[in-house]
Amino acid sequence: MNTPTAPPVRVAELDLARPGELHRPGHRTPYHPTGPTLALVRSAGHPLGTVTADADRPDRLHAALHAAARQRFETEGPAAGGEEKEGGDGAAGPVVSVVVCTHNRPDLLVRCLDSLLRGGYPSLDVIVVDNAPADDAVRQLLPERYGDRVRYVREPVAGLARARNRGLAAARGGICAFADDDLILDERWVPALVAGFREAPGPACVTGLVMPAELDTRAQLLLERYSGYGKGFAPRDYTLRTRTGDPLYPFATGRLGTGANMAFRTDVLRALGGFDPATGTGTPAYGGEDLLAFLQVLAAGHTVSYRPDALVWHPHRRALDTLPPQAFGLGAGFGAYLAAAVRRRPRLLAGLLPLLPRGLWRTAHRSAAPAGADDPLLRALRRRELLGLLYGPLGYLRSLHAQRRTDRRRHPGRPADGAGR
Repeated sequence: MNTPTAPPVRVAELDLARPGELHRPGHRTPYHPTGPTLALVRSAGHPLGTVTADADRPDRLHAALHAAARQRFETEGPAAGGEEKEGGDGAAGPVVSVVVCTHNRPDLLVRCLDSLLRGGYPSLDVIVVDNAPADDAVRQLLPERYGDRVRYVREPVAGLARARNRGLAAARGGICAFADDDLILDERWVPALVAGFREAPGPACVTGLVMPAELDTRAQLLLERYSGYGKGFAPRDYTLRTRTGDPLYPFATGRLGTGANMAFRTDVLRALGGFDPATGTGTPAYGGEDLLAFLQVLAAGHTVSYRPDALVWHPHRRALDTLPPQAFGLGAGFGAYLAAAVRRRPRLLAGLLPLLPRGLWRTAHRSAAPAGADDPLLRALRRRELLGLLYGPLGYLRSLHAQRRTDRRRHPGRPADGAGR
C-alpha cells in the first residue's frame, strides 16, 4: 500500500454479535464494499481490534472479514459486556459538557454534531466555540438546525487553545470533553467516557480511541502509517510513575491520547489553568496544548486513563501536499509543548535534557511500518517533523509574545502572561 498505484482501502466496522453485517464508520446503515478493506471488530459494541480482507464481491468480503474476526477474537470478546452496560443504555448519568471548537467548517461541524446527538446521552451540554469566524454561518446554523440542544460561544482570537478555554469557562458539567469538528463520534462515546471516570483509580482525564474514517487516497494511507492517531485497543492508566519504555516519558504524553478525543474533570482542568493559549493550532506554535494538559494532570498527582471504548472516527486529509505541513506541525507542536512545560515548571528541565538526544534520534528514524523505511516520502516526512521539532521552542516564544500583545490590546492595564484563560 506504499506505492502510488495502491488501491483505496475501505474502512468498515463489524460486530461479532451480528454476523453478515458491515457498517460504515459511525453509521448503522448496511455497507457492501469490495476490494481491500480494513474492519474494526467489536463485541457487543466494545472495540477489539482490526482485521483486513480483500474480495471482488461484497458477500465474499463479508465472509472473509467475519472469518478473520472470529479466528482472531473468538476468545477475546467477553471482556467488554460490562463496560458497555455501565452508562451505555442511556440511563441518567452525570452532566457532560462537550466542547466542539470550529473554524469556518460548518459542513464538517454538522456531521460531528449530528453524530454526537445521535448517541442520545440524556445529560448532555453541547457547546460550539466559533473560533475567529469569517462570517456568521455557524451562529445562524445552530439554532435553525439544533434549537436549544447546542449552545453557541464565539472566541474572536484565533487559536485552538483559546477556543477550548472559552468552552471550558462555559461548561456546566462535572466532566468536560473536547472533540474536533471534523470527527464522527461513536454513539457510545459519551457513555464510555463517563464509565472511564467511574473506574478506579478515579482519573482526572480520560482519552479514547481514534480510528481513520476513510483510507481512500495515498495521502490518507501514508498518514495513518506514519502518525496515525490510534493508541491501541487495551485500556491503560498512566501516572508519573508508569513504566512505558519510552525514553521521553513522562514528557512523551502523546502516547496517553490526543486532543481530538479527550475529557477532563472540569474542576481539575480549571484548577490547572486550562490550556496554554500560546500553544495549539492557529498559533506559531502549531500545537501541543493537549500534550501539556496531560502532563499537568500527571504532575498534579492525577491519573490519565486511556479507554478504547470511547471511540471516534477521524477523516485524514486526502491530498499528498498536505502531508509535509502536517509532519512539520507534528514536530513543532511537540517542541513547543516541551518549551511550554519547562516554562511552567522550570525544574523539569533537569529531567528533560538527558532524554532529548535519544528522543531526537527516535524522531529522526521513526517509521510507522518497517516496510516503509525506504519510502522517499516517509523519509521526507521524518525530516520535516525533525525540523518542526527544532523550530518548536522558537515557535512557542513567538506565540507567547503574540498572545501577550493580543491580551494587552484586549485588556489594557491587566497583566498578561500568555497562560491560562
